[in-house]
Amino acid sequence: MKLNELTPSVPKKNRKRIGRGNSSGWGKSAGKGSNGQNSRAGGGVKPYFEGGQMPIYRRVPKRGFSNAIFKKEYTIISLSLLNDNFEDGEEVTLETLFNKFLIKNVRDGIKVLGNGELNKKLTVKLHKVSKSAQAAIEAKGGTVEIVEVKGFERAETNK
Repeated sequence: MKLNELTPSVPKKNRKRIGRGNSSGWGKSAGKGSNGQNSRAGGGVKPYFEGGQMPIYRRVPKRGFSNAIFKKEYTIISLSLLNDNFEDGEEVTLETLFNKFLIKNVRDGIKVLGNGELNKKLTVKLHKVSKSAQAAIEAKGGTVEIVEVKGFERAETNK
């Protein structure tokens, strides 16, 4: 048996060629009915179009307010992750976490949570640390230093 002798186990079903003559049964209007917008290529109205009447999303009043755009999004790191990936006496910073591929991207900073156990003395220099995580780090003789999140400096504009 050669490569050119291989055949699929299930035969391929031929596609239906529509709009190719009346004798096929799918000629003339090709299953699209009579004339009009929907029979044209790319025809049809948008899903939310209501024929020109005032659409529902404009008839219903706006409601409420959200502060979601101002929400801070912290990357979460657990104590167990620090315990598994850092040696005793090592320093935990943004750079060391990136170098060890423990985080991919940071938006508003990194927060250490007290999940898991910590058996090593670590120096943590990050943006936020929970109370339970700070207590666990300091119980093992480590230190916690809160670092400010570096933002963008605004250029002075001429007034």
